[in-house]
Amino acid sequence: MAAGLALLVVFSLGVQVGNGRIAVSFFSTTKSENPGLPAQLDYVSVNQVYQTLKQNYNGKLTTAQLLDGLKEGLAEATKDPYTEYFNPTDAKAFQDSLNNSFSGIGAELGKDDNGDLIIVAPLKGLPADKAGLRAQDIITSINGESTTGMSPDIAVGKIRGPKGTQVKLAVVRNHSDTLSFTITRDTIQLPSVTSKIVNDNIGYMQIISFSDDTAMLAAQAAQQFKQANVKGIVLDLRGNPGGLLDAAISVSSLWLPGGKTVVTEKGTTGTQTYTATGDDPLYGIPTAILIDDGSASASEITAGALHDNGTARLIGEKSFGKGVVQQLIDLSDGSELKVTVASWYRPNGDNINKQGIMPDQTVALSDSDAKAGNDTQLTAAEAYLTSQR
Repeated sequence: MAAGLALLVVFSLGVQVGNGRIAVSFFSTTKSENPGLPAQLDYVSVNQVYQTLKQNYNGKLTTAQLLDGLKEGLAEATKDPYTEYFNPTDAKAFQDSLNNSFSGIGAELGKDDNGDLIIVAPLKGLPADKAGLRAQDIITSINGESTTGMSPDIAVGKIRGPKGTQVKLAVVRNHSDTLSFTITRDTIQLPSVTSKIVNDNIGYMQIISFSDDTAMLAAQAAQQFKQANVKGIVLDLRGNPGGLLDAAISVSSLWLPGGKTVVTEKGTTGTQTYTATGDDPLYGIPTAILIDDGSASASEITAGALHDNGTARLIGEKSFGKGVVQQLIDLSDGSELKVTVASWYRPNGDNINKQGIMPDQTVALSDSDAKAGNDTQLTAAEAYLTSQR
């Protein structure tokens, strides 16, 4: 991420990825989809607005505030929820979130097709999850401030704060129930992968995000499974908003022989196909992947790659549907621009943007079951793996 150009498959909170879990690849833009635009914009009318505000606005304004607003407006003019301008402060927060280290509530934010601010996924075991927030909850206010027109990244900045302080959220669930939550912020720093061997010698691997430590931790878990001679594997990607593309490729390569297609990107940067790396310790072991509506971007890349290559069965609920690629450009003043430059495609050729991935076996997890600790989806995965022996 220290490089000037980083391609981001933002796999958030549809993500948008509100607090920054995105997929990253590196290559330069080679052509433009907008050759008809002028080399420079005519700022005469913009300056008229500026002079009018300067002389008539009943309030304090700063030069930095106005310039940030101008840059944000250019990004918003695309009408693309994934193209955004980050001022230096927001850019730093965005980068911190990529490292899985920040103080907040532990939830990925994004927007739905109606432009509502939503919870893409509350990360398991963190304050938002413990308080009872669910994927697809619509956030209507933060500390009493309406979220109408608010971008996910601005909302993240308002939700985060010092450890031990509280934030109040008003949400609408299922487009009908109005709920209120007061959540105490905490330090969010978790390993991205946890694993164990569960009932009847089945390996269980949960990935909460595709981060810098994911490839290493997933490889360690794979070796433990191999040494234990597990008879099946559950890969739990529920509530995983995505992350680094390299990590998704590394995880997929644990199951896929070298050369098998993981994902293909097509856009202004051309076409690039990413393939498995050739180290496949889990190849041939029956595998079930758990997905839900909080599984986005890099999670969907991994689920699609393993499913389409015939190495895994998908169980749970339809995934989020984040199938576009963003390029992150570092600007000279420390700010950043995240702009959509491509779409990504599964090995079977499908683009899942706004469509998601349908599981082979649909299994719902109700609120009552979740509260009771009755994981119907995990039970279904274990039953499937047992049947494969």
